[in-house]
Amino acid sequence: MSKRMIWITLISCFLLGGVMYASSLYNDVSVAIDTIHEPDIRKISKLRKTEVELIKKEPFSLLLLGVDEREEDVGRSDTIIVLTVNPTTNSIKMVSIPRDTYTELIGIDKVDKINHAYAFGGIEMSLHSVENLLNIPIDYVVQVNMESFLQIVDVVGGVTVENANHFTENGFTFNEGNINLNGEQALSYVRMRMSDPLGDFGRQARQKQVLQAVLKEGASINSLLNYKELLSIFEKNIRTNMTFDQILNIQKGYKNTLNQVDTISFEHGEGKRIDGIWYYVMDEEELEQVSLQLKEHLEID
Repeated sequence: MSKRMIWITLISCFLLGGVMYASSLYNDVSVAIDTIHEPDIRKISKLRKTEVELIKKEPFSLLLLGVDEREEDVGRSDTIIVLTVNPTTNSIKMVSIPRDTYTELIGIDKVDKINHAYAFGGIEMSLHSVENLLNIPIDYVVQVNMESFLQIVDVVGGVTVENANHFTENGFTFNEGNINLNGEQALSYVRMRMSDPLGDFGRQARQKQVLQAVLKEGASINSLLNYKELLSIFEKNIRTNMTFDQILNIQKGYKNTLNQVDTISFEHGEGKRIDGIWYYVMDEEELEQVSLQLKEHLEID
């Protein structure tokens, strides 16, 4: 099986992999992508002079939002990951933004936790606020309801991860070393924060672990056999401003970038209480360095 399957998974933050060219599967995936496509989300960043031309294999950026949506609550984007993808260097840079990051929320003239942007203004405000924080164009965005994460893990047959710290969460015990997780266990594994010595940074590391495991399992024959069930989950729980044609162009021209995924971390900020509320305050010099790395990877002057 080709890495087309893995790319669809990455683009939708746990999405099924590959568009096979058998007509029945191709058509099913096409319908699913049309269903999750949100045409009203901004098309071109103000930090771009022209739209990215995927056919020409230009570098692009992608914002992944993992949202916890609850009854009578639009939810908050507790998982915020930015990817820059460069087909010239065949590499991806991945940066996780701490959900409590103290920053300007674009559109309401307010400084608050960045994960509140989704609660105030949905995908659009999250996109603009992340773009403003990192000072890079955000070309594409994918929003995933984290409850679907549980279902996706089960459909791909569970995942195996290397757990660094023994802990208990929601009645589950997670021992050190290699552990196998079903969907419900995986959701508790990535949500735990209070018992992790690294706090939210440890949580981010576990999110990446499970995402990579899902990518691996998503490329299996078992996932292909269950593709209709996966597509049904995606249609209900994923939204993106990417079109089917754009996704096709990415899987055709950018698949080799999966061979090198480099993680960039924020390590020098600090937790502070401001007006009685705890925030993560970025180190300005580190933030500038991360921004420069991403710009260089996007080949932006």
